[in-house]
Amino acid sequence: MSAPEAATATTAARTSRRALLTVVAVVFIDLLGFGVVIPILPFYVRSFGVSDVYIGLLAASYSLAQFLFAPLFGRLSDRRGRRPVITLSLAGSAVAWIVFGFAAEVSAFFGLTAGLAALFLSRTLAGAMGGNLAAAQAYVADITPPERRAGALGLVGASFGLGFVFGPAIGGLFASEPVVAAADRLFPAFVPATTFSLPSFAAAGLSLLSLGFAAAFLVEPERRHGPDARTTFVEGFAAALRDANLRGLVAAFFLASVAFSGIQVMFIPYAADVYGYDATQTAFLLTYVGVLGVINQGVLVGRLSRRYGEQRVAVAGAATLLVALAGLPFSPFVGRLLPPLSSILAPLPFLSRELLALLVALALLSLGNGLLNVALSTLVSTAASADAQGSAFGVTQGAGSLGRTVGPPAMAALYVAAYWSPFVSGAVLVVPIVAILAGLARRGGSPSAG
Repeated sequence: MSAPEAATATTAARTSRRALLTVVAVVFIDLLGFGVVIPILPFYVRSFGVSDVYIGLLAASYSLAQFLFAPLFGRLSDRRGRRPVITLSLAGSAVAWIVFGFAAEVSAFFGLTAGLAALFLSRTLAGAMGGNLAAAQAYVADITPPERRAGALGLVGASFGLGFVFGPAIGGLFASEPVVAAADRLFPAFVPATTFSLPSFAAAGLSLLSLGFAAAFLVEPERRHGPDARTTFVEGFAAALRDANLRGLVAAFFLASVAFSGIQVMFIPYAADVYGYDATQTAFLLTYVGVLGVINQGVLVGRLSRRYGEQRVAVAGAATLLVALAGLPFSPFVGRLLPPLSSILAPLPFLSRELLALLVALALLSLGNGLLNVALSTLVSTAASADAQGSAFGVTQGAGSLGRTVGPPAMAALYVAAYWSPFVSGAVLVVPIVAILAGLARRGGSPSAG
């Protein structure tokens, strides 16, 4: 390679790294806003004096809207560009969070039905705008070569994890009495300053910050534009299911989302009922899982994929997730079978054998989910043509959103019947994922190779 060619390659690599860091920052700030509202969401719904069933319905409205709009945003980003779709969705998210913060005021002035309608409208709009993940992933695929794509998509996943690690802590800060009292003195009379509205407005502010960051620094990547075909939502999914390269991956995304989202919802009741933990203790456990997720997706996945290939990493992730789900509900019993660890655990008196077994199960859960999700995203990218990256990610993310719509209520019903059943059922759902991915690994190469 001549000196000018080397200089050009170096410049291109630096530009690609800057673009990657920019989109990762945009996703992180956006997800930080989402995480801000997590601690107050159930209590906000209860403040309306309605059943806890509405908490599940509100979560389902978000995921259903994301399911419907993710393919649309993916196709739109293929036709109109990644940057316009990302900036539009960030603006919509800010509006959604503002409406969410005013829902209690709407209820006070216009009645409970209007207040609940405002809640559902805001969560539905937020879910629709959450479809920007497809555009963000397609952006990453545009600016990174195939051999580096798993690591780059892992950074996007790590930014999600960081948003969920730091977001709830920021939300708790904005819901604290001193901050609420200070805001009450500063806000005009028509702007509510409560433990529920402030985190919502903080989330809106973070969405606007992310929008400003994207408008200032996010550039449209160079890519090959496909034909301006007008396909419907159903046609997009039907085409993906007819495509032998994508069909299995779409099914894997759906099944993994059903299993993991259901477990996410039911883990807190499990920790309370089986371990006797309160909300603060379970929050520490979720933070532990989030930190591990950042490490797994931001550091480990890319290195393993470059060494062993995406297919093998995906199979290993699915198998690890299966073991973790099957073993998680029985972690207290497994802990009691461990030999006495008094000498090891002496500096940590709070760490019982039962808790140690749970931490190991959660570590496996985080590892398996991180390996599987990033490897699946990379396989989707290599299976789709260069001009259909956004559409492919839109379809698979839509399948994941549908799984997150179905999983929580189904797993909640199973939990009522038997506390261990949602975890074991989740493990059963992972079995066909292992089979699908093992088939891809046996074929060798990328999914498009076959």
